Amino acid sequence: MSEVAVKVEDLSQVKKKMSFEIPWNFVKDELDNAYREISKKAKIKGFRPGKIPRKVLESFFKSEAEGEAVTNIINKFYWQALDDRGIVTLSRPEIEQEGFKTDVPYTFSATFETEPEFEPLGYMGIDLEKENTVVTEEDMEKRFLEIRKMFATMEDVTDDRPCKMGDFVSIDFAGTLDGEALPELKAQDYLLELGSKRFIPGFEQQVAGMKKGETRDLKVTFPEDYHEKKMAGKEVIFRVTVNLLKEQKLPEVDDRFIKNFDKYETLDDLKNDVRKSLEELCERQSTLKLKDKIMDAVLKANEFEAPPTLVERQIYYMISDTQKRMTSAGMDEKSAMDLSIRMHDQFKADAERTVKFFLLLKKIAQKEAIQAQEEDIDAHIRELAEIHQADYETVKNAYASEDRLENLKSELIQKKVFDFIESKANIIHVEKTGMDMEAAQ
Repeated sequence: MSEVAVKVEDLSQVKKKMSFEIPWNFVKDELDNAYREISKKAKIKGFRPGKIPRKVLESFFKSEAEGEAVTNIINKFYWQALDDRGIVTLSRPEIEQEGFKTDVPYTFSATFETEPEFEPLGYMGIDLEKENTVVTEEDMEKRFLEIRKMFATMEDVTDDRPCKMGDFVSIDFAGTLDGEALPELKAQDYLLELGSKRFIPGFEQQVAGMKKGETRDLKVTFPEDYHEKKMAGKEVIFRVTVNLLKEQKLPEVDDRFIKNFDKYETLDDLKNDVRKSLEELCERQSTLKLKDKIMDAVLKANEFEAPPTLVERQIYYMISDTQKRMTSAGMDEKSAMDLSIRMHDQFKADAERTVKFFLLLKKIAQKEAIQAQEEDIDAHIRELAEIHQADYETVKNAYASEDRLENLKSELIQKKVFDFIESKANIIHVEKTGMDMEAAQ
């Protein structure tokens, strides 16, 4: 490698260009090897395999031989140069080269992405507030309403009354934009709970008040940030017909209600367990909010570029997750895939934020020598086994593959870094009465 000239340039925080000048003797050796291999397999009339003169081979196989030599040279010197300098790449290299010239050094360049180099700042002594939520009777009532709904019965409304919020309606609907029918806004016998906020704001409110068998044209303005751009901010007219009207009949919470559960003997047992679960939920929500505050503070203190390759990879994960959630909610796979892919640009800001924070945690872990030890991994696996009521060895074997084990180590290191930052922070505990609506979901 001493005769090979290598130059490394930083094109940005995350992009490098490595230029090579390879002496002709290295190139000649690779070309000779390429022609020797071709000679073993080549079939040319009048010549025996392995006995074809070089000049004849060059006239037939020059492009193939030089292509093989170029590939071998780039692979050999590019990867060796990365290894010598301890450079880890995130993307495939973009190669620029102009081929060989006899007795002239061969030059090529490789441009690639790397993780940014920076010193992590601003993660010690952060001023933070942590909410401690006190569960109220109103929170308990809301949760019991959800539990009652789980055991509710659906009954047809027999009297001639308009539907109202909380009712379930089976509807046909078809949407038109500027007079054009939109197939994606059409359905028949669609079961909708009024007040569930599953439709565009204003739609469910206008359906409320309709009667069974009634047809109306409803005007709905789509949000400016709607994922389907042709509808964003536009007024769409829905023709809606109410086919059926049903209402929920909720059971009373009394001693008979307890019979729905095997684990409770009295109503107080159920209430105590519900309160405990809400308090645990509040603590999880409080921890997540604190993590978000830590994330905001540390990101604000560190300005650096997120590698586009990692951002695209994170967007792919987000698209895949969105598609799975849409499919599990009842959307057909093709529609879920098309809709998820169209959300690519909307995911970009969150993806960049996630990637930056991942890199920050990695840098902090390196600086503070935070690692995932064998006992940490073992303890986590035992915890998972207990949570899922599974055999320890079974769970351990599930993490036997190198990829899964590395992902687990990465997760544990991230948790340790969060805990480290929190332990060094100045935290003020603030009491909050009552749960947020989203926290109670």
